[in-house]
Formats: sequence, structure tokens, C-alpha cells
Amino acid sequence: MTLRRRRSLIRATISIATALAVYEVAARSGAFPSALLPTLSTVMQTLYGTLAEGTMERHAATTLYRVLFGFGLAAVAGIPLGILTARLRPLENFLMPLVSALMPIPSFALVPLFMLWFGIGNTTTIIIVFYAATFPMLFNTWVGVRSVNPLWLRAAGAMGADERRLFWKVIIPGASPFIIAGLRQAFLRAWIAVVGAEMIAASDWGLGWVIFDAKEFLNADLMLASLAVIGLLGLIFERVIFAPLERVTILRWGMIQAAKN
Repeated sequence: MTLRRRRSLIRATISIATALAVYEVAARSGAFPSALLPTLSTVMQTLYGTLAEGTMERHAATTLYRVLFGFGLAAVAGIPLGILTARLRPLENFLMPLVSALMPIPSFALVPLFMLWFGIGNTTTIIIVFYAATFPMLFNTWVGVRSVNPLWLRAAGAMGADERRLFWKVIIPGASPFIIAGLRQAFLRAWIAVVGAEMIAASDWGLGWVIFDAKEFLNADLMLASLAVIGLLGLIFERVIFAPLERVTILRWGMIQAAKN
């Protein structure tokens, strides 16, 4: 482990430990009933119990399947469409006003409408995730391609690069910081969308459904245990997927150094 990664791990540990300590102090202060603000030990016992039963794993797997399916569809649609929008002016003139109008609409507000169209279950939830994740990818990719330094394009063209080489050797590396930022934003919005959709449109399985169902019975410990699983999955994806992806693209192509100069 490099020194930089070790320091990052230490900072993350300190941040999480501090937040947990603040929560534990609040839970033991007596400001709220223990049923509404359980201690960390109670939450951990509940989490361990659901894991031992095998229910939490199934709920987490169901939610993760919906997130990854919708997120994957959004990546397949959003990134190429963002590139085409930045390269083709007629498409940009047609599509960007729609993006500007649709992107601010909360995905949660569309859940009742999509339930009428597609029913309750995986289809509605995945479509909601797809809707929420597509626009950040499309918009950030469009901004990234538009932000590529024209000097790089002219220099590559002067050295004899054709359109294909310009695309893969200049445009994609130049836009990569924005594309990765779009992936991160899209993944965040996918989680927000899936939990909200599962609260209304899911049936029996999913972390959002667990949270909503636990609320009906005042099971705050189960709600917090589900939230802890969501946070842990998000942290794993950030450290295992997005951070290495950033290193092998942005750092490899020297984009961070170029941005600083």
C-alpha cells in the first residue's frame, strides 16, 4: 500500500469513527427515546441477526441488482449519447433543452406514474434507476467532450492523426475526468432512486422496502442497520471500483497534472 493510499484510508477511518462517536453520544444522552435512537450496539445486534437469518443479504442483493442493472443501462445510453451530443450540433440543439428540463425532476416523483405504467416490482424500480442515472452521465460526458482543449486537437491533427485516433487518443482522455465524475454522480443518484422506488414500488424485497416496512413498526434499529448496509456498499464501490478507475485513466493520462498547470 502506497503512502498516499494509507493516508486516505486513515482519513476515511477517522471521519467514519468520528461520525459514529457523535451518534453514540447522542443515542446515550437521553434526548431521544432508545426505541427511536438506538445505540450502536443495538444496531449491530440487529444487523448481525438479519445477516445470520440470511434476509439482509437477500435484501441487499435485490437492491444491488436493481442499482447495477439500471446503472449499466444508463451508462450504455448516457455516455455514447453525451459524446454524440457534443460532436453533433443539431443533436445538441435538440437534446440539451430536454436534458435541462428533465434532469431537475426528482426520480421519486415519477414512481407513482411509472407504477401505473409498469406495475409494481423490478421493472418500475430499474426504470426509475435508469432515469435517475442517465442524465448525470450524459451531461458530464457532454461537458467533458466540449471542454477538450482545442490546441490538443489541432496538434494531433497536425501530426497526422485521423478521426479515429483523435477520438481515442485525445477526446476520450481529455473528457475522462468529467466522464468519471458523471459515473460517480450517476451511481449516487441510482442509490437514491432505488431506495425511494423500493419504498413504494417494490414488493417484499429490497433495502428500501425494509426501511419503509420497519418505519411502520418503529423498528429504528432495523432501519439504521439497512442504512449501514447501503453506506457500506457505497464505500466499497467507491474504493474498489471508482477510485482504481480514476487511477488507471486520469492519472495514467496525466490529466490531473495537466489540470493543475
